[in-house]
Amino acid sequence: MKVSVIIPAYNEERLIGQTLEQVRGAMSAFDHAGWMSELIVCDNNSTDRTAELARQAGASVVFEPINQIARARNSGAAAASGDWFIFVDADSQPSLGLFQEVIDSIQCGRCVAGGSTIRLDNESPVGSRCIRVWNWLSRSFGLLAGSFIFCEAAAFRKIGGFNQELFASEELDLTRGLKRVARQTRKKLVILHRNPLVTSARKFHLYTFREYMSFLTRTLLSGGRTLKNRASCDHWYDGRR
Repeated sequence: MKVSVIIPAYNEERLIGQTLEQVRGAMSAFDHAGWMSELIVCDNNSTDRTAELARQAGASVVFEPINQIARARNSGAAAASGDWFIFVDADSQPSLGLFQEVIDSIQCGRCVAGGSTIRLDNESPVGSRCIRVWNWLSRSFGLLAGSFIFCEAAAFRKIGGFNQELFASEELDLTRGLKRVARQTRKKLVILHRNPLVTSARKFHLYTFREYMSFLTRTLLSGGRTLKNRASCDHWYDGRR
């Protein structure tokens, strides 16, 4: 068995070293299980030292020139050789316990994909409330957070990977596709919760509640068309770090 850990990164020089150190530690779970693994960082056209720092940390680095999260994840997957993929955001830190849960889910033989609940790395009143709501939705309806997704490589390829028409919410589109595969193969999609993924609260400090509500309102009123417009998804692409 081989697992590929894929990290898309755009101008993440401040966090990428810490993230890769944490991911490397968590990947020791695969060594203990007797599995092979690889760590891939997709540099999504960064203008800082992200790629350099990733190489120094021992990751394989691939380059995606078009600044789009879906493309970055797909480019990382295209370079991967694992039987299973794990997508982790560059501002997130999975634990050894979380990766062990992934191993257990894979070994049970009934899982095609999964995700994890989330915990913020520092306090944010608005962020904490949003995360509580998201975790409930995720567990209740089987929704995958883009910050942590694991899936069979074959299932990922079968549905065509992440939808490159979308500049945001591509993980929800992927969720739908993976659920179709799960139904076809009589397997399941799981949301792990015993070891929540620790992820950065920075977006809740960099953007106001009004900005988030404005984006949500525009998305709902446009029937989701804003998700296909990069300029409308500036929370993900305007470079604030």
